[in-house]
Amino acid sequence: MTTAPRPAAIVTGSESGIGRATVVALARDGFDVGLCWYADESKAQDTAREAAEHGARTELRYLDVTNMPAIAGVVDDLADAFGRVDVLANVAGTGSSTMLLDLDHQHWRTVIETDLDGPFLILQAAARHMIAGGRGGRIVNVTSVHEHQPRVGAGPYCAAKAGLGMLTQVAALELGEHGITVNAVAPGEITTAMTGQEDESPEGKVRHGIPLGRPGDAREIAAIIAFLCSPKAAYVTGASWVADGGMLRMGPMAGSHLTSDAWRRP
Repeated sequence: MTTAPRPAAIVTGSESGIGRATVVALARDGFDVGLCWYADESKAQDTAREAAEHGARTELRYLDVTNMPAIAGVVDDLADAFGRVDVLANVAGTGSSTMLLDLDHQHWRTVIETDLDGPFLILQAAARHMIAGGRGGRIVNVTSVHEHQPRVGAGPYCAAKAGLGMLTQVAALELGEHGITVNAVAPGEITTAMTGQEDESPEGKVRHGIPLGRPGDAREIAAIIAFLCSPKAAYVTGASWVADGGMLRMGPMAGSHLTSDAWRRP
């Protein structure tokens, strides 16, 4: 009896944090996975080994999301290797912590290219393969709570993530006729390299300004991504799934910098 081919996913930022957790979650759900890495190939290889424990075939490719001419080629290469593209998880990104008046243009451009321009070109290339395959597909863009709310010192990051959130909505409208769903996942503080907490457990970390009282774990974000890539989410598109422990609901009451729980009582 012939075994049906496994569906194939492409995940950017695969060597650590949310990207690594997403690779493992998708492998567990039956996907072969193309791992796009940038900073550390050895970590990407570790991720691939963990995915292989769940029966996944893996392919590793170097991807600099600011190297605009080469981005689509990496997606094309992975599509050729697997013979298909069913899922894209746009995870790779960078942050910023510079006040606007101190921000130089090159820093601005680097963040915008990494967090918006690159994901657009990757989405475009993956969608073309999904349409050619005729099986539909799933695209998930990892944005941030700062898709929805600003933060001092994060001008280019907030602008890029807000832009990626709106791009997600436009893509959902345009790609729906091809059976492709497009959604965003908007994490709050997660214990990853971007927040200086790579591979640390969120348990025991007190965050007074977050209703759940702690940062999140990369696997909690990966679980949402995996759900959106599953048949269970077939009728979900154009949505932004906020996963922030309730932080955005605090509004003017607080911020994650608070040092007490006084906000919990009037």
